[in-house]
Amino acid sequence: MKLRLEENSLRLRLSEAEVQQFAATGRVAVALPLGPTATDTLTYALERAESEEFRVTYGAGAVTVKVPATLAAHWTGTDQNGLAATLLVAENQTLRILVEKDLDCRH
Repeated sequence: MKLRLEENSLRLRLSEAEVQQFAATGRVAVALPLGPTATDTLTYALERAESEEFRVTYGAGAVTVKVPATLAAHWTGTDQNGLAATLLVAENQTLRILVEKDLDCRH
C-alpha cells in the first residue's frame, strides 16, 4: 500500500492483493521503520468501519483511514477505482482523503 501526503490531502493506493485482503479482513496496514527501535515506526492502515462516515485517526505513530462498511463493500466488489471524502479536521481546515486501487496495466 502506498501512502502519499500533500497539503491537506492523504492518499492510499492499494495493490490488487491488498484490495482482496481488505475485502476479506476489513483491514490492511503497513509498518514503516523510521529508526532503530519499534517505537520509531509509522504505521498506516485502511480499516472498514461500521460508521456511516469516513474518519481518520492518528496517535502513537499510527494513521488509520476508516471507510464506511457499505462503501468498502461496493468498492472492493466492483470495478470502481476510488473512494474520496473531505473531512473537517479543525475549524476551517479540511483534509481530502483518497483511497484508490493501484492495479497493473492490462493490455
